Amino acid sequence: MTGQTVRATTQQSPILLREKIDSIALLTLNRPAARNSLSEGLIGELHDALDQIRDDRNVRAVVIAANGPAFSAGHDLKELTARRSDADRGRAYFAQIMNACSAMMQAVVHLPKPVVAAVQGIATAAGCQLVASCDLAVASEAAGFATPGVDIGLFCSTPMVALSRNVPRKQAMEMLLTGEPISASRALDIGLVNRVVTAGAERDAAIELAKKVALKSAYTVKLGKAAFYRQAEMSLADAYRYAAEIMTENMMARDAEEGIGAFIEKREPKWQDQ
Repeated sequence: MTGQTVRATTQQSPILLREKIDSIALLTLNRPAARNSLSEGLIGELHDALDQIRDDRNVRAVVIAANGPAFSAGHDLKELTARRSDADRGRAYFAQIMNACSAMMQAVVHLPKPVVAAVQGIATAAGCQLVASCDLAVASEAAGFATPGVDIGLFCSTPMVALSRNVPRKQAMEMLLTGEPISASRALDIGLVNRVVTAGAERDAAIELAKKVALKSAYTVKLGKAAFYRQAEMSLADAYRYAAEIMTENMMARDAEEGIGAFIEKREPKWQDQ
């Protein structure tokens, strides 16, 4: 498999690698020396890659992985600190970076295709946020997760948004208030990841999980993913009303007609993705 850059960079090695494995797009964070911290450039390249994938009919699922010992250490603190010398002590730049990162995380959620994280090492702060923003996550038994901003006087407020929507409140608050890391097995227990596998097997396991979803109707997956996140923000009654509308719309789709017919006729469905 040959990696190719999503956008030309001035660095010797591209900071984001992109490969295609059958119908799966594999995006690999490639700043191992910087622990794959989410620099302005990497945030931009991830967002650009997601935008390119959105309308690519040949891609049915995405896996986000990383090279090196860390999945991602969060924001690039050296890059941020360098702007303390700005006239406004960096306020405008900090706002720009936080909003750009938040937009990228939302692009993961709003992508009409499933996104699976393959976590081989530590994922902290915005790195943990990226894992939590993905629809599914597979972790190496050597992986770890933390929101340690509180230790340096910077509460992980933006990572908190994704984390608190994935794990129970008390567990999220413990991570946010103590900053202490949790193991992969603990992350599995509280619902931050779906599976824990032997170290080194996480990328292949994530790709295989993505391939399972890629076998389904792309239209149905798109409709269902969007509905899942939207109903989660509603009251129970509103969620049921909305879900009933989605089910009705889904029933009118050609793929639902084909899928139900195939089930009744005991044959494999032939999706038209519409």
